[in-house]
Amino acid sequence: MDRRQFNLGLLGLGAASTLPLGLAACATGATGEKRSVTGIDTHAHVFHRGLPFVPNRRYTPDYDALPADYLRMLDSNGMSHGVIVPISILGTNNDYTLEVIRQSGGRVRGLAVIDPAKDIGKLDALNAGGIVGIRLNLIGKPVDDMKSSVWRELVATCRRLDWQIEVYDDASRLAQTVTPLIDQGAKVVVDHFGKPDVGQGISDPGFKYLLGVAATRQVWVKLSAPYRSSDAIAADAAPLLLKAFGPERLVWGSDWPHTAFEGKVSHRTLRAQLDGWVPDAEARRIILTETPAKLFRF
Repeated sequence: MDRRQFNLGLLGLGAASTLPLGLAACATGATGEKRSVTGIDTHAHVFHRGLPFVPNRRYTPDYDALPADYLRMLDSNGMSHGVIVPISILGTNNDYTLEVIRQSGGRVRGLAVIDPAKDIGKLDALNAGGIVGIRLNLIGKPVDDMKSSVWRELVATCRRLDWQIEVYDDASRLAQTVTPLIDQGAKVVVDHFGKPDVGQGISDPGFKYLLGVAATRQVWVKLSAPYRSSDAIAADAAPLLLKAFGPERLVWGSDWPHTAFEGKVSHRTLRAQLDGWVPDAEARRIILTETPAKLFRF
């Protein structure tokens, strides 16, 4: 398989261009009308090998996951809009995310990665550029003191901008991050089912903690990337999350292009899994459209 075939496999399509331009053509219908919301994929990554990756990164991609390809993939699966989540190898450089949003014709929103000690003054400009929150990828990293003055200022700014704070970490550490954010009035989004421990599944105390904070109505959960725990755990977790949070606090994401799992899963298969996790069509509609439209400001 050559690199072009590999990229096409990421799309789940038989043919596609991998040119980095042409986003506007994907953003509207044939007559230029604004697209109605038919589904929002709330978790995807875009990048190319010419970007300035951070030196001490965990991996280096040997392919491009381009925004035009992502939008065509959404089209092929009946999804109208998407959310770009910064890939960790870009560090706190959000320039590419902003450019993708700008060229998307309103189809894309994004999150940002920031340094709380240095970047709070940038948040208003990021907000004007279509950023709707910040992401904390804490896998393998120490947890900051979320009660510090720097974090209190950051959370206050996020509240003023009506931003979310997205947390990606193992379920066992969620309480360390999520509780102080809730206490400060933040809107918190927890990635990937809360990432329960593979050995413990839904018995993971961290997952039980996540179910418990549903009552605050300040927390949303992404039904995304089941393969980062396991499909079986996701199937067990989904009805519990639905019962605790309701469709008004759940969203769905593809995690395209499935970094570290490339070629093993597809957007179409992942989207079909949602039908099994949430059998009720009206609940699925809310999860795919109403809830993310409000949360990500479409």
